[in-house]
Amino acid sequence: MKTLPVLFKNTVTQFPDRVAIVDRGRKVSYKALNHRVDEIATGLCRLGIQKGDRIGVWLPNITAYLECFLAAAKVGAIVISVNTKFKSHEMADIVGRSKCKSLILWPTFKNIPFLEILSEVPDGALRNLQTVITYDEGEALPPLPACLSHCEHVRLSDFDGPLKPLEVEAYPEDGLVVFTTSGTTGKPKFVLHTHESVSVHAVQVATHFGFDARACRLLQVNPLCGTFGLTQALAGLISGATVYCVPVFDGKEAADLMQSAEITDLNGSDDMYHMILKNTQKDHDFTRVRNAGFAAFNPTLGDLVEQAEEKKLRMMGLWGMSEVQAYVTHQDPAAPADIRKKAGGRLISPDAEIRITDPESGEILPIGQEGELEIRTPSQMICYLDNEEATAKTITRDGFVKTGDLCVMEDERSFTFLARMGDVLRLGGFLTDPVEIEDCLAAHETVDQAQVVAATTASGSRAVAFVILNDGETPAEGDLIAHCKSQLASFKVPVLVEAVTRFPTTESANGVKVQRAKLRQMAEELIKTHGL
Repeated sequence: MKTLPVLFKNTVTQFPDRVAIVDRGRKVSYKALNHRVDEIATGLCRLGIQKGDRIGVWLPNITAYLECFLAAAKVGAIVISVNTKFKSHEMADIVGRSKCKSLILWPTFKNIPFLEILSEVPDGALRNLQTVITYDEGEALPPLPACLSHCEHVRLSDFDGPLKPLEVEAYPEDGLVVFTTSGTTGKPKFVLHTHESVSVHAVQVATHFGFDARACRLLQVNPLCGTFGLTQALAGLISGATVYCVPVFDGKEAADLMQSAEITDLNGSDDMYHMILKNTQKDHDFTRVRNAGFAAFNPTLGDLVEQAEEKKLRMMGLWGMSEVQAYVTHQDPAAPADIRKKAGGRLISPDAEIRITDPESGEILPIGQEGELEIRTPSQMICYLDNEEATAKTITRDGFVKTGDLCVMEDERSFTFLARMGDVLRLGGFLTDPVEIEDCLAAHETVDQAQVVAATTASGSRAVAFVILNDGETPAEGDLIAHCKSQLASFKVPVLVEAVTRFPTTESANGVKVQRAKLRQMAEELIKTHGL
């Protein structure tokens, strides 16, 4: 049966004494992990958690996160993944709108004032919560805020009584986990995955990367609350790998752990790799690393793959999204650096299908033409939770997920990611990748970073650029526009270039991303100010 409890039970039976998780030096065997999962599952049942109930998990990358996730799966509950960086308005929206019945948190983690954040939530926003489950490591816990006074409070450490036979059974079609979209342009959508979509994908990822065919040691730097982190961890735990949890990412600690633990596989954002490489010592050896996948979020790290190559770490670009999970494709690790640095690559699942469509007509385009990527794969979501309208806009009638990504197919089973469709500019009647203009600006001696968006002017849609200048440089808009005119077609030349000290960003579970929607708003305001 394609459910997570069945897969995990098979692993425990096969490798009971193998180390499943290492958390800050503490080792947990598969047998011990399974026993703790059973204790928590029994505790959840005693609290009245039933099949289909929604449980918010607000924990960092620690053993307890995976214990609680597996326990929720066992009792048929749906985990609402909650980012530890969320603030009060985000918690009010996500915990409230998702109708969480229970919330699991570590109030004293990393000095983050979790309970203070909750205390600032408006009255009534958390009315659906019935229980608050707190994790601790022996420290005294502060009292719950008044907004949670209606909730029963229990400690996760109290879930240690005699095990109770479970009367529920999860089925492949049952909901398992909800990821939240980043919400840069509105309220986050709740991406609902089933046992089948998660389980099948975990197996395919583990098999494809060989987690189940060797001694595999996974470095868990990506947050478990996002698909980038959770997919890796679950693929490891259903294949007998050892997952090394990193509650708080630190470049030096991660680099040292890669050496001391002889890490064989890791995946992360380009920023994370940058910090790891920055903190590597001369005697560090990355030749043990079999797979090093990355997602490119920071446009200033364009030569990261080459830097890693100098230290014998072969990185490869990945592609995925919450709607279809992470590690859907990856670049060939044997390919040259200029190929491996691109997002996209070849499909991992033998059952996945892709196509490129015209963003306006919906017409299916031939290989080699740019358009919106659509994908149909076993790892895709079942729906957006409690949002039929958004689901209908994203999943086509024949079952493809409209990704919103501008891509080009290289062949029937591989593609190259170019940009988000919302980031693509239509200038002079042509679809234009903003990266082309950004690269042109970044090549100027005064510019450190560049971001380009489109804005509406009296003469139509025009490019507007925002640049961060190198230290000591002063704005020279005319010089930068002249530079673009000498390099680009006239319709691509920015009508305005604005110097800023930083770009607006948002931090999701899968990485830090530039808020291009905010940049578009800023661009429209500049157009009005200049009367263009």
